[in-house]
Amino acid sequence: MTIDVTIIGAGLGGLTLARVLHVHGIAATVYEAEASPTARAQGGMLDIHEDNGQPALRAAGLMDEFRGLVLEGRQAMRLLDRDGTLLFEEPDDGTAGRPEVQRGELRQVLLDSLPAGTVRWGRKVAGTRALGDGRHEVTFADGTTLATSLLVGADGAWSRVRPLLCSVLPEYTGMSVVETYLLDADTRHPAAAKVVGGGSLLALAPGRGVVAHRERGGTLHIYAMLAGPQDRFAAVELTDAAEARARIAREFDGWAPELTSLITDADTAPVLRPLHALPIAHRWDRVPGVTLLGDAAHLSVPNGEGANLAMYDGAELAKALAAHPDDVEAALTEYERAMFPRSAAAATDGTKLHELMFGDDAPHGLITAFVEDDRTP
Repeated sequence: MTIDVTIIGAGLGGLTLARVLHVHGIAATVYEAEASPTARAQGGMLDIHEDNGQPALRAAGLMDEFRGLVLEGRQAMRLLDRDGTLLFEEPDDGTAGRPEVQRGELRQVLLDSLPAGTVRWGRKVAGTRALGDGRHEVTFADGTTLATSLLVGADGAWSRVRPLLCSVLPEYTGMSVVETYLLDADTRHPAAAKVVGGGSLLALAPGRGVVAHRERGGTLHIYAMLAGPQDRFAAVELTDAAEARARIAREFDGWAPELTSLITDADTAPVLRPLHALPIAHRWDRVPGVTLLGDAAHLSVPNGEGANLAMYDGAELAKALAAHPDDVEAALTEYERAMFPRSAAAATDGTKLHELMFGDDAPHGLITAFVEDDRTP
């Protein structure tokens, strides 16, 4: 295949695309804004699903490497009421089909699987434009440009490639997240380690929640989930970490101290992350020579599917290109025809999950859903 494949974004989706193309003997170049693989923290735990994330890794020929990353016991889950009452508990018995790994470690496996020079670091995209005949130009922040006959936007929520296909922008979902960490928790924060348990913790109420994941090395990754207008949280002064922690903890007045301490005792400065999403029914008309994957294509509320879908998108796009080596447009049409309904279904499920987690009946509606799911044959 002589077409040049240009991928913008070295996240899990873009790297999976590059890897599966490589497996099929198709070269690609990935351009990434970050200066290096270690330029920033790569997020927390990911549960890799049997129906999308794992097939993508299988297509990439990386299942053995993936299994070597799995952290045992992390599929366990505890659901607490705001007063600390244990409402539901699910042990990790190895049958859930969603083994947990660290996002950064999985990304490194994908990077290591690619030929040297595949990823070009420090290449932030400033804009893109059509050149005609299915070709597109990418302009980087340093003023340099490149032209390509196949451009794939794997560049996340605020994609610079998406405007080539449509004018839709992500909208604020009405919920924001404040992230913090407790480090070496088993030794330094034993009460927090106990309440979180061996996997994940959900403490939920209408419009708010405390979610925690146990990562490698006794690290607890804490997410304070808060509904409200974006400007309300933008006013939180996050440069003073102690005051910011106290400000966020006040949103949980009356909650059990073992839950609020997950915020007040954090070892890192809080990071505010407003949650945005694209419309669930969002799609675009076929434009020759360009497509999107992952959050660039179908950003939705966090629901455990985002990284899995991005990898699956990458693998499916690569397989379509390999199946149609002389007809790129047929490959892109085939990929998008399946991707649109797949991502819309996942986004719909995610919206329902968020309503169960943070709606008026939280957390009891979620417990009912868990029980009904357990009864499903």
